This record gives sequence, structure tokens and C-alpha cells, in this order.
Amino acid sequence: MPLWIIFTLLAAFAQNVRSALQRRLAADLTATGASYVRFLYGLPFAALYLAALIYFTGEALPQINAQFVLAVLVGGAAQVVAAVLLVRMFALRVFTVGTTYSKTETVQTALIGFLVLGEVVGPYAFAGILVSFIGVIALSVARTAITPRSIVASLGSPVALMGLGCGAGFAVASVCYRAASLSLDDTGFAVSAAMTLTCVLVWQTLIMTVWLGVRDRASLKQSYVRWRPAVVVGIASVIGSIGWFTAFALENAAYVKALGQIELVFALATSTLIFKEKTNRGELLGIGLVVAGLVLIVL
Repeated sequence: MPLWIIFTLLAAFAQNVRSALQRRLAADLTATGASYVRFLYGLPFAALYLAALIYFTGEALPQINAQFVLAVLVGGAAQVVAAVLLVRMFALRVFTVGTTYSKTETVQTALIGFLVLGEVVGPYAFAGILVSFIGVIALSVARTAITPRSIVASLGSPVALMGLGCGAGFAVASVCYRAASLSLDDTGFAVSAAMTLTCVLVWQTLIMTVWLGVRDRASLKQSYVRWRPAVVVGIASVIGSIGWFTAFALENAAYVKALGQIELVFALATSTLIFKEKTNRGELLGIGLVVAGLVLIVL
């Protein structure tokens, strides 16, 4: 099995765990504060991982360049903006419409990857991306009264634009992280991915610290007071990030993000097997389409 698939599966599973841990932490913090601890407490472990790789591989610390710096700055900022938009949509009654549009992330990643890196998605893989995308949409609306017609009718509304912007932010971040790793061509894929991850977390921690210091000092203070559970979130987050960044260093970001949608299957399996929640026909259809699309991508 190709390494990028292994790292993507690791990332999707760890992200599912991190989300569950963040929900518990959100009881004491705002949604923005709960997101902040991912960066703050993940950074030391990312730096430790980079140091361990350099020590055991014998490679030198990568020499950064202008392309690397630009990709890190743009990608890190884009991810923070996307995360903020996602949090904003949580406060809206029509949250499902917004998140449905945010699922265009995989398609947008393929487009942005072509425009920025010139990476072309093969016809079977593109078909897989579209099939899995339809499956994700089916999963998103399976337990709501929203119909395909209402989703199309909402195009142009503020919540739809927020959703599209959220998906675009995550797509830009993914392509930028791949571009940053590829720019460090004097090192192996693992070290270049770890270097990119560490630098991105430094930048994102700085952005979020300033933001919370100005807009929400109470959450900033609580993120330090609640450091014990926050460290666990940071560890789970950095494990997932190691998976994502390493996969980006190895393969087209569109393939990685599309395969990463298996996280939704993990989440649904958890709710069914552990919390004994029933699965309806719409969810079963969505799972089937997601899996079919992922099989096309892998093949």
C-alpha cells in the first residue's frame, strides 16, 4: 500500500479523535479558544517530532527559501480563516447549508492544485472525487429536511458564500502545504513535511494569540488554565497533522483530501457502534458513494 494512503488514513482517524476531545474542551472554552489549543499545544510536539527525525535520519535542518515562506504564510492564514468561518457557521440556524457548500473543498483543491502547481487529476480519480463528494453531501443532509433543490436555491446567500469560502480556505491551505514541502527539495519527504508543519504551527499560534488577545482574553486565559486536557488535544491534533502534511509531501493534495473524507465514515461508525445511534437510508447511501469514490481514487 502506498505510503500516502497510510498517512492519510492515520490523519483522518486522529482528526476524528481530536474532534471528540475538542467537544469536551469546548464546554470550558469558546469554539475559537478550543481551536487555538490545537496550535498552541501541538507546536511543541511538532518541533520534537522534527528534532527526532533530524537526529535519527542524520539529515540537516532544511534551508528555507522565499517560496517556502510564502506558502507557509498563505496556507497557515487560509486555514485559520477557514476555521473561523466554520465556527461562525455553527452559530447559524442554517448551518447544514453552509457545511454542505464547505464540502466542495475536495473539488476546489483539485482546481487550485492545477492552477498553482500544475498537477492534473486523472479521469478515474476525478470521477472518484465527484462520486465521493456526492456521498459527502448525502451524509451532510441525511438527517435534515434540506433537499437538493433548497441547496441550489441558497447559492448566493451569505451562509452559502461562507461555506464556499470555508472550503476554499482549506483547499488553499492544502495546496500551499504541499507546495512548501516540495520547495524543500534538498531533504527527504518526512523531514520536509515536519519542517512545514512546525513552521505553520508557529505562524498559526502567533495569529491566534494576537486575535484572542484583542478579541477574547477570557478564552486566551482559559486555554492556559485548562492546559491538561488541552495537551491531549494538542497531541491528537499533531498526530493528525503529521499524517496530513506527510501525505501532502508525497501525493497530489486533491487525492489526499478526497481520501481523507473517510473520516466521515469513521465518525458514523463511532456513532453507530459505540453510541448505538441508528443509521438511516440516506446515510447508508452516502457511505456507499463515499467508499466507491475512495476506491476509484486509490486504484
